[in-house]
Amino acid sequence: MERIIQGSQESGVRSQKPESGRQKAESRRQKVRGCGRFRPARTRCLLFLCLLLCCPLPTAYCPLVHAQQVADKMVATINAEENGLITYSDLLWQLALELDVPLDRPRREDLQRALQTVIDQRLIALEAEKLPAIAPTDKEINTALTELIQAFPSRADFEQRLRRVGLTAEQLREVVLRRRVATEKYVNFRFRSFTFPIRQEVEAYYADVYVPRERRRAPGRIVPRLEEVFADVEKELTESRVASDIGAFIESARSSAAIVYLNSL
Repeated sequence: MERIIQGSQESGVRSQKPESGRQKAESRRQKVRGCGRFRPARTRCLLFLCLLLCCPLPTAYCPLVHAQQVADKMVATINAEENGLITYSDLLWQLALELDVPLDRPRREDLQRALQTVIDQRLIALEAEKLPAIAPTDKEINTALTELIQAFPSRADFEQRLRRVGLTAEQLREVVLRRRVATEKYVNFRFRSFTFPIRQEVEAYYADVYVPRERRRAPGRIVPRLEEVFADVEKELTESRVASDIGAFIESARSSAAIVYLNSL
């Protein structure tokens, strides 16, 4: 379930006649009587959002002095949970870790794509939190950081992109990478560890997918025999199935989650 809250459309200011002293007193009495009543779920959700608006963001979201300051705003929330809150900074951080994506004036389509990516990541992360045993270790986070830096032309380029979006080294480790590693471990536990194609399935994938693709890529070149590329084909088939299972999981999670869009991009 996805909803959009736009202040200009839902909370327009209407002119009202001044209340008399008797009306004001009666209004106060009604408010006092209503304080102990049960509030419906939608009201509780809105109250939670109001608290988020009035309270500062967690320390993990506050850029340190050496990072560029970035004006932040709440963009969406999932199930009205603190860990389901998505800010504009989250989108910039996602884009900063992608090569060749402009950061000075982020394109609307890039921001929209980043938002949907972050929502999918959070849906999996919220499920991963239910399994404390797969919490990432410092060693796993260090490995993820090394691999991430190696994906960029140089460490200097990598660090420059982080500074431009106000992402500090601590935030990268403790917010972004810790969540990513936990998500990856959950995927391995929930999907990849139970996916084992049998030989007949690998043979069918080789004939139906691998061979036609290789012939399109290099017409006239001899396609390697299955025995020569069996491990690669098996891994490719496994990852294809895992991706399909994750897609089905996210689609189901989106349909049951309360995703509220708070501000336009």
